[in-house]
Amino acid sequence: MNATLADLAELRATIRDWCRAHVPADWRRAQTGVGDDEFVAFQQAWFQELRRAGYAVPHWPAEWGGGMSAAEQMVLYQELAAADAPRLVLAFVSIHHAAATLLTAGTDEQRRRHLPGILDGEIWVQGFSEPEAGSDLASLRTTARRESRAGGDVFVVNGQKLWASGAAHADWCLLLARSDPAAPKRRGISYLLMDMRSPGLDVRPIRNALGDSHFCEIFLNDVEIPAENLVGPENSGWQVAQATLAAERGMTMLELAERLGNVGLRSLVETCRRPDAAGHRPIDDTLVADRLAGFDTEIAGLRALCRDLVERHDAGTVGDASQAPPAMRRSQDRTAFGDAGQAPPAMRRSQDRTAFGDASQAPPAVRRSQDRTAFGGADASVVKVYYSELLQRMTGFGAEIAGLAAQTELSKPASSGWESGRWLLDFIGSWEWTIPGGTNEIQRTIIGERGLGLPREP
Repeated sequence: MNATLADLAELRATIRDWCRAHVPADWRRAQTGVGDDEFVAFQQAWFQELRRAGYAVPHWPAEWGGGMSAAEQMVLYQELAAADAPRLVLAFVSIHHAAATLLTAGTDEQRRRHLPGILDGEIWVQGFSEPEAGSDLASLRTTARRESRAGGDVFVVNGQKLWASGAAHADWCLLLARSDPAAPKRRGISYLLMDMRSPGLDVRPIRNALGDSHFCEIFLNDVEIPAENLVGPENSGWQVAQATLAAERGMTMLELAERLGNVGLRSLVETCRRPDAAGHRPIDDTLVADRLAGFDTEIAGLRALCRDLVERHDAGTVGDASQAPPAMRRSQDRTAFGDAGQAPPAMRRSQDRTAFGDASQAPPAVRRSQDRTAFGGADASVVKVYYSELLQRMTGFGAEIAGLAAQTELSKPASSGWESGRWLLDFIGSWEWTIPGGTNEIQRTIIGERGLGLPREP
């Protein structure tokens, strides 16, 4: 049931009061320059604080501790951002990617086992990228060989994963591995849940440009994963990953857009109001004021874009062909060959089936997602490109305005986002958004091909 305006106003007042009572007043100072143990302890305590209030996983179904509508989530994230509440950095993959995977394609047993564990503080990491499989993720080489054991079948995994954020603290891993080396590269991948305490695992932190080590490498040497930890059909992991993560990126962007528009823009304006050694304030320069006005306008656009995506996700119309422009709908009625009638018979038959092969073999939620067009597949890419490039421009401008002083700041609050007001560090960190998760060049290809119906690249 949709919340009324009165309901939302009451919810906003409740959340605002809660933030006044529970958001740590001095958390930014306390979280600046802390070690790993202090960071993890703070993050877990803050997660449980949000959980007790019902604010930790608002996007989950009600039976698992969520149940907020898109409108209610917008109110929650607006108020948390306005109160400058800490971000759930450590739980990000757990509550978004892992939960989306389990809720969309997991078995009942997998959900019963892991969703309560996530609420209790279980930390997850994503094991997707590899040294030679980043944006071209389907080229991954980590192997998963199925073998029989006395206690049941297992997948024996060998390979290497890269850029695994938070792996040093993780309890579980969302792992993509090649289970059929003879199949086309997107057809022979399986999606597995890997216990990070398994024998044969070696996690090595990678120090980044900020001096942090939240990126890690994961080396796998004959790691055995029980077959019951397979998500979706064997060899269909690529489709599971695409179906579960695309819409969820939109949900995460809702929070990030609000933080950029609240503490991010406020910090930038405050920096521009700060007088320099000669007493001049950058904001008094019309060019600076014009840039700030431009950022404010772009943030309004980002918020509207995120709100539209989440509302359509709630209504089940993300990817609905009726929501696409007429020319796009026409392009989606044709196959990549043009008219399906012009395709070879074998290809026409294959186009009657989903990416899972036979649609009947796909999990129900994935089948539902495949009943919609590829228009929805580009939505998350549009938001990701818009947010990441706006973030990069804003933090870059902040570093420019702050000048040499920004280069003397060597640390930022560990539980903040990419808009902490430590502008040079924020700008360096902003590249985390234009590169990982598929570079923006890859995202533009997705937008062109899936969203606009343009011909595929040769």
